[in-house]
Amino acid sequence: MTKSQGTAQKQAKGLGARYVYDELKREILTLDLEPGAPLDETTLSERFAMSRSPIREALIRLGAEGLVVTLSNRSTLVAPVNLAEFPRYVEALDFLQRINTRLAARHRTDADIVAMEKLARAFDQACEGNDFLAMSASNRDFHMAVAEAGKNFYLARSYGHLLDEGRRILHMHFEFIQNSESDELLNSDHVDMIEAIRRQDVAKADQLAHDHTRQFHRRFVNFLAAKYDDDFDFERPFPT
Repeated sequence: MTKSQGTAQKQAKGLGARYVYDELKREILTLDLEPGAPLDETTLSERFAMSRSPIREALIRLGAEGLVVTLSNRSTLVAPVNLAEFPRYVEALDFLQRINTRLAARHRTDADIVAMEKLARAFDQACEGNDFLAMSASNRDFHMAVAEAGKNFYLARSYGHLLDEGRRILHMHFEFIQNSESDELLNSDHVDMIEAIRRQDVAKADQLAHDHTRQFHRRFVNFLAAKYDDDFDFERPFPT
């Protein structure tokens, strides 16, 4: 094998792993692959028509992001959504959302503001089109633009991991939000956040970021309550 042939094979392998990673990540975030679903390397290899090496590489990357878990018997599953830990998740999200937004208000540039405005419009357009995948992606991108404006790579990276985990929770209740009788549920705070960051009003940016987290928490709690049906009529006979 020539050196150029070997390089071409390595590039193809890299592209294959990236394709598998992108596809599986999309399916996990949109819940097409449900929490707890098995991810067998052999089955995935047949599905994507490639060797197990790029499959394994993609699964390792997804595992590093907390989207899949490998059990002691070496089997791999889509990571569960641990609702028992949801309050702790919200606490962490609130902290990172507030600190990154505060830093953005201190350190933002004009280019940062332009990027935020563009992504806020993308989120609004996704909402208008009822495109749930685009909604969660553009929402993440907007908040990451805020974090990048804060100029702290470490805080931004941690924030990004939390936002990715939260995308599955968002997808669980997007339909509930869209069908809600209250238009307020879909109102975006992004424009107000941008304005506070533009004015470099750290206290206002902090408050808006905190309110944004509380709104996310309230929406999900309302969704869980709405999914519980206690309207049973036990006096009425069951159909035969």
